[in-house]
Formats: sequence, C-alpha cells, structure tokens
Amino acid sequence: MMTHYDDLETQTAESRESRQMALLQKQLLRLRATEKSDLPDVEIKSLADLALLPVLRKSDLAKLQKAAPPFGGMAVTHPSHIFQSPGPIYEPGGSSHDWWRFGRFLHACGIGKGDIVQNCFGYHLTPAGTMFENGARAVGATVLPAGTGQTELQVRSAVDVGTTAYAGTPDYLKVILEKATEMGVTLQITKAAVSGGALFPQLRQFYADRGITCLQCYATADLGHIAYETMPGEGMIVDEGVIVEIVTPGTGTPVEVGEVGEVVVTSLNPDYPLIRFATGDMSAAMPGQSPCGRTNMRIKGWMGRADQTTKIKGMFVRPEQVADLVAKTGAGRARVIADRAGDADTMIVQVEGDGLDPTAIAVAVQDVLKLKGDVQCCAPGTLPRDGLVIEDRRTYET
Repeated sequence: MMTHYDDLETQTAESRESRQMALLQKQLLRLRATEKSDLPDVEIKSLADLALLPVLRKSDLAKLQKAAPPFGGMAVTHPSHIFQSPGPIYEPGGSSHDWWRFGRFLHACGIGKGDIVQNCFGYHLTPAGTMFENGARAVGATVLPAGTGQTELQVRSAVDVGTTAYAGTPDYLKVILEKATEMGVTLQITKAAVSGGALFPQLRQFYADRGITCLQCYATADLGHIAYETMPGEGMIVDEGVIVEIVTPGTGTPVEVGEVGEVVVTSLNPDYPLIRFATGDMSAAMPGQSPCGRTNMRIKGWMGRADQTTKIKGMFVRPEQVADLVAKTGAGRARVIADRAGDADTMIVQVEGDGLDPTAIAVAVQDVLKLKGDVQCCAPGTLPRDGLVIEDRRTYET
C-alpha cells in the first residue's frame, strides 16, 4: 500500500485547524502590511471567522492589477515566473520545492522516482505545464516537457524515452494512444495525472482497459493545486496548503455540508497570499473521511459555474443581487426563476423563511432587481439545495 506524501495528510481535524490558523494569521499580517490592503479590521479567532472577510473575485483582481500592474499591489514575494490568463490577469509563479503543491497529487497517482512523465500541458504564458513539472520534480520523476499538439511526435518521443506516466488534459492521452495504435507501436504508460477538463467515466474506463490508472485534480492558475483524487468515486481531497469554503453564489456565506455552492479558497502560500478567492466553480463538501486514510475535507469535484447571471426582460439579474434581496427582506434564502409565457419573459421570485410579507418582498424585488415578478413565499427548508440562486427554465425553438 502506498505511503502518504507526508504526515499532514493523516493529521486530526484539531491539528489541521491549529496549523492552518497559525499560517492564516501570518497571511493576514502580510496583506494588511501592504498599501493596497482593504481587509476589514476584524479579529479572526477560528477558520469559521473567515466568513467575516470579503470574497475576492477575478473581476476585483483584474481591477487591482490594472491600477497597479502586474500584481495589483498584492503581497507577492520571490516570483520566478509571471504568467498570464485571459482578462488579462497575471499570476506569479515560484520554482522552489513543490511551490504549486502538485507533488501531493502526483504521489497519489503513484508517480515517483524512476518514472518519466510526458507533460502535455502548455508552457506558453499559462502556468499548467510549469505546475506539473514542479510537482514531478518534487516526487523525483523525470519530465519530458512535451507541451500540446504534434501527436505523432508525442508518440515517437514516448517510445524513445520510455514514458511511464502522462500529465495533461483527460482527452489528449486517448488521442496519443490511438495514434500509437495507428503507428503500430506500444507505449509503456501506466499512470495518468489529468486536469483542465472533464474526465468522463467511459474515458476513465478506456484507460483502465489499457492498464492505465487515471486520476484527476482540481487547480487554478491563481491558486495552484486545490484538491485531488486518490480513489475514483470517492471525491477530491482538499490540498493541505489551502482552506476551502463552499458558499452561496454571490455571497460569502458558507452552506451546509452536502449543499452545492461556489468554491472559495484561501491560499496559505506565503509568496502569494490570496484570501477567500472565489473560483467561480460550483461544488459541494462531502461528509466523512476518504477510505484511503487521508483526513482532510473532501469535495465532489466540478459541478458547474457559479456565475448564473441571466438576462430577464432585457435586464441582467446577478447572484449578488439575489444575495442583496435576501439581506433586505430577512429571508433565509431566495431563488429567481426565469421562464416564458408565449413570447414574453416571466420572473418568479421564491423566498424561504418564516413570517415573510409578500407585499413588502414584491417592493424589494422591484427595488433590488429593477424588475417586477411573482413572489412565492416558501416554508424554511423547502427550496432546493442545488446551488442555484437563478434558474433559467426558458427554451428556445429554432
């Protein structure tokens, strides 16, 4: 049985929170020491108190960077690389041991000394290629920096150097394997570490049928490694270098375990402290502990996008507005439903709570959403816990 990457993976919940709290306090000191810091002066006594701090969104980061390029006045130290994501948004990178924390994931994939990793992530401007290379070096593997494309050359290289592991998007390995069959050669790949796309069950089975164990991780250019699989079907274990919250879209309010919401991440990397960074991705926390023995929180993986902005009657309705509506009316939660009656848009606003006044809520709806809609007051606990605050039921026939 494979050993764990380090002792952090099996620590108690109490030990983990104590360690993360100490690191978080240092992060807050770093950020508050910068001229650009606008963190509120609130005392954080526990990880639950993170909810007292504002959520940082990509749009916020883009504005900060435009005003003070390249990193928006953030407390960035020791960057060895600068990467660019669409926006543009710039991210720092480091070259120290396991800076991106991908070694943990690659170790879980069984990759280590003696392996040759064909790294088919891009190295141009975006950090994915560098992230996986840094992780591969952390576990002692050799890297073939293959990048993307030129599939026939990929096959020839894999044969010549004896590639044993693949890193890249979930679907590109299939392309390489099919090209190898077409060329009449056999590859030695038995391990695959994938990210950046959907790993469908049939694709995972395609690899399993060829003797390849394929696991996926969840990461972003801003935060690095966030969560990873160790066993198919058992969710993704949160990385030890981040704190993950699942919140109601458009707010910073955490949801209950099992409810779908937006993934908000606090990075404990001292070189680039991001506090409550909203990924825009939806997921849900899973109860219990992974059968692999790792004790950290698990999430279900990617479950859609949190930006549910929808145009109704020519006006955009955003999750943040729904959150404002909840705050203004005293409701427990709300859900806006866009539908059609003939050729016209309709809007239903469902609000959940005790003692709600439909007339007052209708006034608040028009004030906050700038639209009129039918108000439905619902008993507590009756609205779906699926992460949707704006549901679009409209269909368009062509």
